[in-house]
Amino acid sequence: MSSPAGSIHHIELWVPDLERAARQWGWLLTQLGYREYQQWTDGRSWRCRDMYIVIEQSSALQDGTHDRMRPGLNHLAFHAGDPTTVDAITETAPDHGWTLLFPDEHPHAGGEHTYAAYLVNDDGFEVELQARFHR
Repeated sequence: MSSPAGSIHHIELWVPDLERAARQWGWLLTQLGYREYQQWTDGRSWRCRDMYIVIEQSSALQDGTHDRMRPGLNHLAFHAGDPTTVDAITETAPDHGWTLLFPDEHPHAGGEHTYAAYLVNDDGFEVELQARFHR
């Protein structure tokens, strides 16, 4: 069965330190149900169903760091399961290079009708872990 038109095939993130990024992204993506997919000298990928996420330390990478506050990618948002799962990932995230953003508003930083964690890693990439939230 083919994927529907318009669905995401893959996302590729260029990172300044492949090994650090592989540890941080690998832990997080595994928590979200992704499995290791590909590995090569300058990159790694993790797959979930018919979509995969790539991190690569490309030789074409220019100087500078990722800044989620500049034009371009601000964050990736993932369905993360129920609130208990979001809480469990959030609790252990600092041990794996991820810092909770907006701790004073957590887990409702996205509004009173949301339950989510907003995490940022050492390279400045932000993820939103969105829980199924039933009112």
